Amino acid sequence: MKLLSNQPIGIFDSGAGGLTVASAVGHLLPEEKIIYFGDTAHLPYGEKSVEAIKYYSIKISDFLLKQNCKVILIACNTASAAAYKTVKKHIGNKAIVLDVINPATEFVARNDKFKKIGVIGTKGTIKSNTYTRKISEINPLKNVVSLAAPLLVPMIEEGFIYDEISNAIIDKYLSNSRLKNIDSLILACTHYPIIKNQIRKFYNFKTHVIDSSHVVAKKLKKVLAERKLLNNNENPEHDFFVSDYTDFFKTLAEMFFDDEINISELNIFR
Repeated sequence: MKLLSNQPIGIFDSGAGGLTVASAVGHLLPEEKIIYFGDTAHLPYGEKSVEAIKYYSIKISDFLLKQNCKVILIACNTASAAAYKTVKKHIGNKAIVLDVINPATEFVARNDKFKKIGVIGTKGTIKSNTYTRKISEINPLKNVVSLAAPLLVPMIEEGFIYDEISNAIIDKYLSNSRLKNIDSLILACTHYPIIKNQIRKFYNFKTHVIDSSHVVAKKLKKVLAERKLLNNNENPEHDFFVSDYTDFFKTLAEMFFDDEINISELNIFR
């Protein structure tokens, strides 16, 4: 199937976290139209079974295909770990399929300044062991330790940010002995960059906190350039869809895109 440069980029996540990736894509590729789907009705994905995540991911991918997207970017670490291969096989040559894990693990594994790397993510992402396995495959000398932090996604989605509650939860997780003496920390969930400054502050700004959204955006630009699919559309209007409307999603989306946006609630899982 021949893809065209003027087709939009489809991005999906379990909720608002993928907006960090969408925002990075929007800044790096301002001429590309973005269609975003946040599956807010089913978050957090980290608590769901692998089969459920695959089902949601296929349904959303089919929706994005119907929107004529040239790219389907899985902007969710849990879905990337559980469903990337399934989505890629399902989509075939109808669109380019990218995830958020491969670009991040390649970046970290090839960077000499990262020796002892911490990884925090949802239960699903950490249980999959994907980050440790992929980093070790590229560079077996890296020391990778991981920790599930399941309360962070619902905390963020409920709007607990930059307050005593969020600071207490962050401190509890990052004080875990597994993360002792790390020189870098991968935020293995696209929600976590929303609290990146709080995490950096915990480490007194001395530990590298790695937000994969910018790495993923650069990877996307490279892939589109190689395929000669970069768009030259001026001032594209992005579309946002959610499976369950929340005011917090709208607030975050408008903050990341610095504009008032329209959000459509849509149940694609019937």
